[in-house]
Amino acid sequence: MTGGTLVAAGMMGMNIAVYGFNVVSARLLVPQEFGALTALFGIILVGTVTALGLQAVTARRLAVDPDRADEIISATVRVTLMVAGAVGLVVALATVGLTPALKLDSYWPVVLCGAALVPLTIMGAQCGIAQGQEKWGALTAIYLGNGIGRLVGGTIGLVISATPTSAMVGLAIGSWLPVLAGARLLTGHGSPGDLVSRKPLLREALLSTHALLAYFVLSNMDSLIARNRFDEHDSGLYASGLILAKAALFFPQFVSVVLFPDLARATTHHARLRAVSLVAGFGALAVLATAVLPRVALILVGGDQYAEITDRLWLFAVAGSSLAVVHLLVFDALARHAHGIVVMIWGAVVAVLASAYGLGVGITGLVLTMASVSAVLAIVVYLAPLPSGEPPQD
Repeated sequence: MTGGTLVAAGMMGMNIAVYGFNVVSARLLVPQEFGALTALFGIILVGTVTALGLQAVTARRLAVDPDRADEIISATVRVTLMVAGAVGLVVALATVGLTPALKLDSYWPVVLCGAALVPLTIMGAQCGIAQGQEKWGALTAIYLGNGIGRLVGGTIGLVISATPTSAMVGLAIGSWLPVLAGARLLTGHGSPGDLVSRKPLLREALLSTHALLAYFVLSNMDSLIARNRFDEHDSGLYASGLILAKAALFFPQFVSVVLFPDLARATTHHARLRAVSLVAGFGALAVLATAVLPRVALILVGGDQYAEITDRLWLFAVAGSSLAVVHLLVFDALARHAHGIVVMIWGAVVAVLASAYGLGVGITGLVLTMASVSAVLAIVVYLAPLPSGEPPQD
């Protein structure tokens, strides 16, 4: 297989495994507890923006300056270890505020989110090294390790005790599997005599992380809003619909990874149009399949105990598909150093908050808000592309 096909298969395998764990969780937990676990997933997804920022920066630097690979990787390792510990600690300490906001019975689930983010941040650097050096086999192994680690670790935790806390223990342990799969990428590079400055890398990673943070807040805020505003039953129903939304969002993300080099080198809009068309095409298929086969979709999101959401599942597919297009456009902006996109994304976040808390929307209103705001954001960003900026210099 070509490198692109291999990576696509690895990412699809990872997403299928993650989706599988969501289905297992929906089956083993009652709606109230599944709603809590989905909110915890949202914390982890937002927390991984640092990992994705490190991945994007590392991949770009290695691709454009392969002769300094050992120095770049050495600096990346030093930065990553420092950042991974900081991210894990900040999230763990945030349990003081997040636990009551998410109506959790214990502080431990959020602390365990912080523990899981330590290996997941290290994984981001490993992915960047593999992507920048075009080591597609290693990148695929890391992606598969991430999916399998979550599925196996989280499922074992739920089998031992069907609670969100037990699931998070298993997930935190399983998150080390991708780090083990890519461990060789971090060793044997550089020496004290050829270390490069960490400041330019940190500066560029901060800009990328800010844009990704805004996107992940937008794409995951509805799970937190649902947990905070709805009663436990409706929160669980919304969490069930989010399984489908996340499937529509995650499935086409391999396009961003495979076409990222093309987007970075492109001098016209052809590469951008091709990438957007691919992602939008996958989204249209997801929406059509859900609308035509809602009962089949219901089976995939948890079964008859979530039957109340059946007729609205296609809306979740629309929301997830719209966010998938936004995801691609964010990485297109990172490839061109057009960091001004972050202003538009934060504007969309404000719009969702205003609708959710100002209008007091219910399940249908919240998913409609996510779908419409994401679609408008994608159209605006695509039709009014931001100018490219200059990459930071060492």
